[in-house]
Amino acid sequence: MKNQKASKKCQEFNTGLLEFLRASPTPFHAVAEMVDRLKQAGFVQLYEGDSWQLQAKQGYLVTRNDSSIIAFTTGEESPVEQGIRMVGAHTDSPCLKVKPKPELHKKGYFQLGVEVYGGVLLNPWFDRDLSLAGRVTGLDANGELIHRLIDFKKPIAVIPSLAIHLDRDANDKRTINKQTDIPPILLQTGGDQKIEFREFLLDFLKSEEDQTNEPAIQSVLDYELCFYDTQPPALVGYNEEFIASARLDNLLSCYLGLKGLIDSDRSQCSLLVCNDHEEVGSVSASGAQGPFLKSVLERICGNAETLSRTLHHSTMISADNAHGVHPNFQAKHDENHGPLLNQGPVIKINANQRYATNSETSALFRQICNAIDVPVQAFVTRTDMGCGSTIGPITAAELGVKTLDVGVPTFAMHSIRELAGSEDTYNLYRVAKKFYGT
Repeated sequence: MKNQKASKKCQEFNTGLLEFLRASPTPFHAVAEMVDRLKQAGFVQLYEGDSWQLQAKQGYLVTRNDSSIIAFTTGEESPVEQGIRMVGAHTDSPCLKVKPKPELHKKGYFQLGVEVYGGVLLNPWFDRDLSLAGRVTGLDANGELIHRLIDFKKPIAVIPSLAIHLDRDANDKRTINKQTDIPPILLQTGGDQKIEFREFLLDFLKSEEDQTNEPAIQSVLDYELCFYDTQPPALVGYNEEFIASARLDNLLSCYLGLKGLIDSDRSQCSLLVCNDHEEVGSVSASGAQGPFLKSVLERICGNAETLSRTLHHSTMISADNAHGVHPNFQAKHDENHGPLLNQGPVIKINANQRYATNSETSALFRQICNAIDVPVQAFVTRTDMGCGSTIGPITAAELGVKTLDVGVPTFAMHSIRELAGSEDTYNLYRVAKKFYGT
């Protein structure tokens, strides 16, 4: 029988996770939500353009591009001897992004042209109740640039399937043309009516600004918007043993790292970095292959020598979801390395350095798990199959820091709705919290 106290804590953790997932339809919203939670926990927001005066045993946060965030605690002593304990994750997920000139008018329907972001599993996007969210940039009444987060929240679009009567081979060999098959339908227009998308956004923003005290946007210049499924995240399964949601890869890891850092005692210098653009290679100013993390570490340490000495004693846990062995597709896994949901977090290993784990870092992770009675699994891809990667190898190469890759087992990765184990999420949070020094 499960420990009732632990079970209650697990339920409380997952309730918070579901709330976080629902509030974070885009990387911009995820970072805004993390900023709010960190501030409520007493973390002080810093800005890259300002001078920093860091105090001992204090929590700080800094963002870049509104889509990447670093939060850290300074600890009681200089990190030179103990190093910095770091957890890394990413804020972006595969999705459909609206093109710069997206308007499509066909047969009286208004549609938006979209670009596929990352390795999207496209079939599940059909016949879903879709909404639209992201960041909009425009001009205020004084002609100054201002940014707004936007979220329509309600279902405003759909990508209908083609009926099987018109495609008898649909269940055997239907393919999807990314250019022509997936533009979502937003509404029907009358006659020759043409809708300009930026005006469409402006009308919505004005209706929203009537309920706030924020300066009004007078014209929309540009945007970064993506569609998302409005079906809320949920605990599913007869015993609620699963979490079903969009963006589990990798907001799940962002949340457990965030919660672990907030719940730590701040005696140890600790850091959480959540980068954007992992799903498309991490090469950007706010991605893991950009300078964001190194820049913040340099400012924490003060000079190059101190940073090098600190990194020598530091460790990074790259947290990103792992592939659980699917009972209907067991042959897709190595026979001895098929992680099961709710059987513990997974150490991800690859001989060709697609993951950054080595024997030293995996042993440290196992030591922590053993100390708090958390089960551990290992994942190695089949030798005759390719392997994805994470921010782990990139961060290790950029900084020279000891790194390992871990994650919770997941089904349907990169689908519009993914599935993970409800106990695994809580257990990896417990490991992160212990790693941070509590």
